[in-house]
Amino acid sequence: MALRWLLNLLSDTDEKKIKALSPLIATINSLEPAMKALSDEELRAKTAEFKQRLSKGAKLDDLLPEAFAAVREASVRTTGLRHFDVQLIGGIVLHQGKISEMKTGEGKTLVATLPVYLNALEGNGVHVVTVNDYLAKRDSEWMGPIYRFMGLEVGIIQHDMDYDDRKRAYAADVTYGTNNEFGFDYLRDNMAVHAQQCVQRELNYAIVDEVDSILVDEARTPLIISGMVEESTEGYYKANDIAKKLVKTTDFTVDEKTKNAVLTEAGNKKVEKLLHIESLFDIVNMELAHQIIQSLKAWHLYHSDIDYVVKDGEVIIVDEFTGRLMIGRRYSDGMHQAIEAKEAVTIQEESQTLATITFQNYFRMFKKLAGMTGTAKTEEGEFWKIYKLEVMEIPTHKQMIRKDFNDVIYKTRKEKFTNICNEIVSLHKEGKPVLVGTVSIENSELISDILKRRGTPHNVLNAKHHEREAEIVAKAGQKGAVTIATNMAGRGTDIVLGDGVTVLGGLHIIGTERHESRRIDNQLRGRSGRQGDPGSSRFYVSLEDELMKLFGSNRIAGAMERLGMEENTPIEHSLITRAIENAQKKVEQYHFNIRKQVLEYDDVMNKQRESIYALRRRILDVKELKQKVFEMIDQVIKVYLDMFAPEKGEWDIEGLKAALAEILPIDYSGLTSHNNRNEISEALRKVFRDAYEAKEAHVGAQAMREIEKLVMLKTIDAKWIEHLHNMDVLREGIGLRAWGQRDPLIEYKIEGYKMFQEMMDSARQEIATMMYRVEVVKEGEEEQVLKQRKVTYGEAPKVSRSSSIRRIEKIGRNDPCPCGSGKKYKKCCGKDL
Repeated sequence: MALRWLLNLLSDTDEKKIKALSPLIATINSLEPAMKALSDEELRAKTAEFKQRLSKGAKLDDLLPEAFAAVREASVRTTGLRHFDVQLIGGIVLHQGKISEMKTGEGKTLVATLPVYLNALEGNGVHVVTVNDYLAKRDSEWMGPIYRFMGLEVGIIQHDMDYDDRKRAYAADVTYGTNNEFGFDYLRDNMAVHAQQCVQRELNYAIVDEVDSILVDEARTPLIISGMVEESTEGYYKANDIAKKLVKTTDFTVDEKTKNAVLTEAGNKKVEKLLHIESLFDIVNMELAHQIIQSLKAWHLYHSDIDYVVKDGEVIIVDEFTGRLMIGRRYSDGMHQAIEAKEAVTIQEESQTLATITFQNYFRMFKKLAGMTGTAKTEEGEFWKIYKLEVMEIPTHKQMIRKDFNDVIYKTRKEKFTNICNEIVSLHKEGKPVLVGTVSIENSELISDILKRRGTPHNVLNAKHHEREAEIVAKAGQKGAVTIATNMAGRGTDIVLGDGVTVLGGLHIIGTERHESRRIDNQLRGRSGRQGDPGSSRFYVSLEDELMKLFGSNRIAGAMERLGMEENTPIEHSLITRAIENAQKKVEQYHFNIRKQVLEYDDVMNKQRESIYALRRRILDVKELKQKVFEMIDQVIKVYLDMFAPEKGEWDIEGLKAALAEILPIDYSGLTSHNNRNEISEALRKVFRDAYEAKEAHVGAQAMREIEKLVMLKTIDAKWIEHLHNMDVLREGIGLRAWGQRDPLIEYKIEGYKMFQEMMDSARQEIATMMYRVEVVKEGEEEQVLKQRKVTYGEAPKVSRSSSIRRIEKIGRNDPCPCGSGKKYKKCCGKDL
């Protein structure tokens, strides 16, 4: 009895929290008549009133009932849509920084207008994040009139926008855009060399639409801005030729779960014979060995029309969860080049990481984060552990009456697809609309071919035909419509039932295979039964499906054999359905552990990234960096004194002279006249400062300020890029520490910290060196030094330096002083040494 009581308590948690919001909903509803009585100008004036109250100390929660009532009335006047009570609940949950799980068709897009307006009143900007440019544009145009009616500005970020348009969009009260664009703009801002080149404001409040897709499915794929590395691609062609000659099991083995390939001893010898080398894993052959392994993976673990498509001579990744083409994304570590060699398309050069961040760490930077989706409960634990986001299940406006049938299992894929097509043809003849969900482009085209032979008209929606996505999905509920779609199936687009379809039982969903994630299956089912409409769903499974092969198909196959089941005879039982769901839970846990590990390692980088980006931002914002340069010079002098003239131990004055000459190339023979370490330190500080002041007097203070900023930023950027590469190398090999009974993550943190400190020391030394070794060369009397080039979006920000900066080589005491005074060094900056 106690256990049953506890289970009931847990299952009713959301319901109790929602009931607690009832008084607030009642207050909002009570304000509706007063809002209706206002003229357009009076309703619009509410925005100024709310802002004034905030400036006088009111909290957003205090304004919530009136603000929500005002938005609802504005929506009625501009779009004709009135928020239902359950939508008000969803809006409150979003304002509280939680995830609103709302079923398909419940109007999440409209729900978002409530908390977006309320939080935009503070003037710090609100981001509405969608999964693609189309939805961002659609939602901004659809909901934009509501915000504009209330006097707010609406901006939109699209992939092909330039710098000026982006800056304006981010300055708006409400900004729509995709997770990719927001993330890349953050990285680009932290590569800028002038404050004016930054487009984003401080990250304030974001509502993430399809939050499970963005914060879970895409969490394993970091955003990366990269530059090309000029290395030969010939090795991939050679590796590809060798991979085709190797025999599976004999020469190599593959692991489908981890997507890994390993050469056997026989395979290793075979490769060495083919290449005419003694040892494949000799250090000089390591790169080629790596390329061969990648080529084996390309041939046996990455499949065309499933993992990627070849379009216009390019290999384009297909998102495994949504079926969408991931334009611009490339597999890392040479994997993309290996696939390009396999598909006989032009191999693009490998790239070097310039800036990177995971979606997890990007979205955790927002002061407040919220999300909407129809399917979040299955990942409730992950949302809380990673993002501290609570999931609240919002009740539907009308009761859900869709019927979900048990799975049907066949022995072979051939039997499964034959019976799927039989059901499609039968339902089409009845006039019942059917939406068929597939896990791959290959399967969608297989079903399409069968239906063509049977003369059944249908539409195909996959990554190859995404241009007509909204149009195809919108018509999927019409009488007799047959729509075959990958899992991209119109997230964010409602399927409205045509005339007479309700009588036929509504839209029927057919799943051709169970996905690794229950959420993806639930999303497919959720296309049917919207807002109280009738509907039905059924999944077809075969023992040859990937999920079944990985988990337990042998046991089910044995049971079928023992029962003497004939070909084309299916198994349909709730126990089987539960067994499949248990298999899915295992895979979900496996993927969660991967995402958690990615985050744990990126957290190490994130602390370093925040430190570097904060330093860059200070450099951009501060007008005077001279004192900072002096501090760096003092630190370098101290490091060299500790190294060559320690307080305890022998001195190496010649070594000290040589080290200092690398920074300020002068004659340091005068150092021998000092026996006291403090005297040497003060003498050096004076000489370095005098040389700096003299240089500034020669080139001008304004030019010197520009040089300081440019040298600091360029040096930090170069060191950071090199550090990113070194951290990648460390990450790849750190797992081997486990053999020595050491925790790889702890080792990564320790080593990473040491490397970061070394990188910062090196950066300080190089900045100090560059400040004395650069000289401004004026290209014309009227021209300014260090001309700034405007940022072009899509590439890293740069500054056009032409030939304005050059290094000065080492000089002697009788040479011209490097400060630019025109005097000999011994009579200028070197007189104190």
